[in-house]
Amino acid sequence: MPIGTPFHDRTFALCESLSYRDWSGYYTVSSYETHHEHEYNAIRNAVALIDISPLFKYHVSGPDSARLIDRVITRDASQMDVGRVFYTPWCDEEGFVIDDGTVARLAETRFRMTSADPTLRWLVQNARGFDVQVDDVSEQVAALALQGPRSAHVLRTCASADIDRLGYFRVTAGTIGGVPVEISRTGYTGDLGYEIWVEAANALRVWDAIMAAGQAVDIKPAGMLALDVARLEAGLILLEVDYTSARHAMNPEQNYSPFEVGLGRLVTFDKADYVGRRALQAEQAAGGPARRLVGLQLDWYDIERLYDEQGLPPAISPTVDRSHVPVFDGGRQVGKATSHGWSPILKQAIALASVPPSHEPAGSRVDVEWTVEGRRGRVPAVVADLPFLDLERKRA
Repeated sequence: MPIGTPFHDRTFALCESLSYRDWSGYYTVSSYETHHEHEYNAIRNAVALIDISPLFKYHVSGPDSARLIDRVITRDASQMDVGRVFYTPWCDEEGFVIDDGTVARLAETRFRMTSADPTLRWLVQNARGFDVQVDDVSEQVAALALQGPRSAHVLRTCASADIDRLGYFRVTAGTIGGVPVEISRTGYTGDLGYEIWVEAANALRVWDAIMAAGQAVDIKPAGMLALDVARLEAGLILLEVDYTSARHAMNPEQNYSPFEVGLGRLVTFDKADYVGRRALQAEQAAGGPARRLVGLQLDWYDIERLYDEQGLPPAISPTVDRSHVPVFDGGRQVGKATSHGWSPILKQAIALASVPPSHEPAGSRVDVEWTVEGRRGRVPAVVADLPFLDLERKRA
């Protein structure tokens, strides 16, 4: 049975819909109101506060901590100075992605690693022979995502930290409401945003201080439904939706290399040996992967047509559909769409899809299966560059 996060006393009081889901054994709000429209708008137009405490969190410390991090991730950890954050995948020996997450260098010999799936056993196994300590701090550390164009303003109001000089994918220490915290300029929305890391025992004091500081700019708590729309617009992948962890793969098709899920830019071969390196080099030497992650823009008028043929008004769910649907070129299936939905800011039906390299270039045309009243149809779609929404303010 799920339990509440360290912020549950506050989120439960605000959750009018009583709509929850289980995230890694924790009650997580799907939508605070009966519809997530206001929460999404807060992310894009003001500021939203999101409880992300169910993330798994690990502290890696000791003289060989940097060597262990370098062994398990595909990026070059030797290039991380103190205060830097890497977004990175990590792979098994066959070069297939186990998970993706962030690694923050908090001190010369101390790192924090976050993941969607449990990673402790894998880290400990790879730490053999190193002078390093790996601690699971998932329950001891609570986390919030403060996202939206007014997020920096809120932090300037309530935090004692150098927010104005905190660069993109950087982390700093400070206090909020007198409580020691770490603040990273990271997030899962594709917008200006920050993530706050705090000891679970002091979590409510930090929540209260942020909410009080945000009242002047109409801060709202946001749940997973609004976050899902924002991450789709940002072209961000989701574990067990847009790809399957190598740990959970049941057949070869469910195994994905970083190059197949849009993370090839995060693979480095000019560094010390790491788990999966040889397999990834062999994949590249053989001509690269057989499939690629792309964005699709679906033709709304053809969606309307399918509903009209059934005598129905056009409709599209406001939530992201995570069910996989076929992608066709002519009469042949060439791939699958993994996440698809409506972008309120782009006024466009969009999707993430896995397709062959021949269909990767922007402007390529495909068809996506679309079902109305149990009748399968097809909607034309055009391959688009990712991310769909690229806001300069997230990096400014």
